[in-house]
Amino acid sequence: MGVILVPILDGKLDAWKQWATELNGSNDLKDLNSRYGLTKHEAWLAHTPSGAAVIAIHEGPGSDVFMQKLAESGNEFDNRFKAKLLELHGMDINQPPPGPMPERMIGG
Repeated sequence: MGVILVPILDGKLDAWKQWATELNGSNDLKDLNSRYGLTKHEAWLAHTPSGAAVIAIHEGPGSDVFMQKLAESGNEFDNRFKAKLLELHGMDINQPPPGPMPERMIGG
């Protein structure tokens, strides 16, 4: 399972909500999940003292390599997906942030 916490850039919350609405149940997202072996792919909106953020969760056989494979992809939808991540979160999939991925501390 992969978990990512990423802030939404200032002034981009409404655009993020619109994008989430477009993605929710879309065939493009279903295809992305299928191509990368994801059985679950969710995004949760969180309001923090520092501003809005998204907690993204992806599960399935491909979840451990999903971000790497997405970075390498030239698929048209994947490229639009990556562009939205950059526009709304400032997150460049091709340049992962420093430090480790979130670590599960409680759970079984």
